[in-house]
Amino acid sequence: MAIKPITGMLRRGLVLDLSIAGGLGTAFGYLWWYGFHIPRVRKRDQFYAKLEDQRARDAGVR
Repeated sequence: MAIKPITGMLRRGLVLDLSIAGGLGTAFGYLWWYGFHIPRVRKRDQFYAKLEDQRARDAGVR
């Protein structure tokens, strides 16, 4: 009884692994960018805008 040769399994597995890694990496990248980074940058910018407005008021510019 002969065993059938396993052909193409490594290539299919590699393509599957790379596809999953790329998809999950992209998904988690978007999750981090839009779920953490953008809100933090927006909050920081609002803080500095408020601080600058307060300093301008205190200096009598406005």
